Amino acid sequence: MTTDPRAMRWEFLEKMLLIRRFEEAVGRFGADKDFPGHYHLYIGQEATGVGAMAALGEKDRIASTHRNHGHVLARGADPMAALAEILGRDAGLNRGRGGTIHLCDPDLGFLQTSGVVGSVVGLATGGGYACKMLGDGTLTAAFFGDGALEEGIAFECLNIAALWKLPVIFICENNSADAWGMAKGGYPTLVHASNDLRSIPGSMGIEAIRVEGIDPFAVYDAVSTAAARCRAGEGPLFIETMTRRWAGSAPLWPELATGITDIGMATGRTAIGDGPHRDWYETNDPVLRLARELAAEGAEALARVEQIDRQVRDIIETAAQRALASPFPAVETAADYVFAN
Repeated sequence: MTTDPRAMRWEFLEKMLLIRRFEEAVGRFGADKDFPGHYHLYIGQEATGVGAMAALGEKDRIASTHRNHGHVLARGADPMAALAEILGRDAGLNRGRGGTIHLCDPDLGFLQTSGVVGSVVGLATGGGYACKMLGDGTLTAAFFGDGALEEGIAFECLNIAALWKLPVIFICENNSADAWGMAKGGYPTLVHASNDLRSIPGSMGIEAIRVEGIDPFAVYDAVSTAAARCRAGEGPLFIETMTRRWAGSAPLWPELATGITDIGMATGRTAIGDGPHRDWYETNDPVLRLARELAAEGAEALARVEQIDRQVRDIIETAAQRALASPFPAVETAADYVFAN
């Protein structure tokens, strides 16, 4: 990836749009019951994943959580193979064995993705220990939600990482703002005695910083700084990225509450109007926010924003069609890829 800030904005927009259109496709698949079971969407958090991945090296390791689609795509995974995996098809990244919750691409440095809350903190700490033993200047990044800090494994691993100065970047994606909670029919919101999550790693001597999660450059700068410290042997760093909960992730089952993203809301071709999601469209949608910033540079930039969106939509539509057309794993392969028969 280029390090020129102006060029990076366009690369960030393209990757964020890729994630958004991908997640909208998953949302449609889910609504049509094209795959079984629960799933989570990364809509509203694209800037965090894209900004963070841009700051990591090719040989660095990653551990991701149940809301993993954006991380895998931002790292460079094939959208068709990712969609096929979610659909349980043999052409998937994990041959249809992992599905949405465990979507993973080891070839891109992913140690694993896990739906067990807090587990990636342990996976990443182990990865950081391995990186330190290898002595090759690599690090491990952990992506997890704010709820992970309610789990005992998080405290234990933060402590170990601090004691042993492990090269780990702990990236807490705090999206509790606007969460419904169980009383309103949504997931439980963060329940913690600490009123500032940064105080938890801070109590163990780990520097903790907070950034706006809808600003990919803020995340990129924070992760770049953390990576440099890790590679210099200075130990771990904790980054809390703040985003508001996308309305479609508020209920127990995801829904495309804000509709299919209309890039015209960023270029001025579509009026936002009044409604329950006006603030989201104007302020909190990271994709529209960056697209609006770029489109404001003039007619040529505006046209480029719309062109990128068309290209990305074509990529995802083609990927979706190919994924749906791909076969399920053969029955006789059911016992393949297991540790023991």
